[in-house]
Amino acid sequence: MKEIVQFLRELQKNNNTEWFHAHKKQYEAVKEQFNQFALKLIAGVAEFDKSTAGLELKDCTYRINRDIRFSSDKSPYKTHFGVFIAPGGKKAGKAGYYFHVSVGGEGYPDESMLAVGHYCYDKKVVEIVREDIMDDGAAFDSFVQTARKKGFRLDEDNSLKKLPKEMAASPYSNYLRLKTYCLDKPVDESFLYDDQLLEKVIELFKLNMPFITYLNQVIDYTQED
Repeated sequence: MKEIVQFLRELQKNNNTEWFHAHKKQYEAVKEQFNQFALKLIAGVAEFDKSTAGLELKDCTYRINRDIRFSSDKSPYKTHFGVFIAPGGKKAGKAGYYFHVSVGGEGYPDESMLAVGHYCYDKKVVEIVREDIMDDGAAFDSFVQTARKKGFRLDEDNSLKKLPKEMAASPYSNYLRLKTYCLDKPVDESFLYDDQLLEKVIELFKLNMPFITYLNQVIDYTQED
C-alpha cells in the first residue's frame, strides 16, 4: 500500500489534469496494485459471506474521476481508492463491507478506514430497524459493542436531534435517532503497511457479518413489497 498512498499524496498536491496525464503510468501501476488487493478481498469475504459470491471487480470498485457537476470543489480526481463488497454489488442498495485508502485527515473521504453497513437506506428500512430496537435494543447493541471492541465507531453524525414522536425514551435512544446504520474503523499507515493487511481486514469484516446479515434481511423484506 505504500506506493498507493504515496501516489495519492502527490495527487492531492497536484489535483489537475495536466499532472495526472503526465503521471498516467504511475496511476495505472498503483490502480493495478489496489485492484489485485481488492480481488483478494472480494474472494476472502465471499468465503464467509456467501451472499457476496460471484462479484467482479467492476461491481465493487469506483472510478477515480470525481463528479464535479454540482460541487463547488472542481478538483477532477478523488484522492482515495475504495472497494465496497455487498450482495449484488455497489449499486444494489445492500449493506456490505467497505475498505478505503486515503491520504490522511479526519472523516470520510480523507481518512483510511474500514466500514460495515451502508450510508443510504430506504425510509421503510429505517422504520423497521427502529421498531426492532424498540422491541429488543440489546440485540442491536450487541452488534455495536462487538464492533467497538475492535475499534469501530457508530456513525452518529447525521442523527436526529430528537426521538421520533412515536418512539419512547429507552436505554437505546441514541440508536433510535439514527438515520443510517454504519460502523467504521479509522486506520493509520502502520495498519495499511502491515504484511498481514489482507488477513486482518477479512477478519474484521467477518466479525461484523451478523450486523450485515441483519441489515440485509431487513432490506430484502422491504423489497418484497
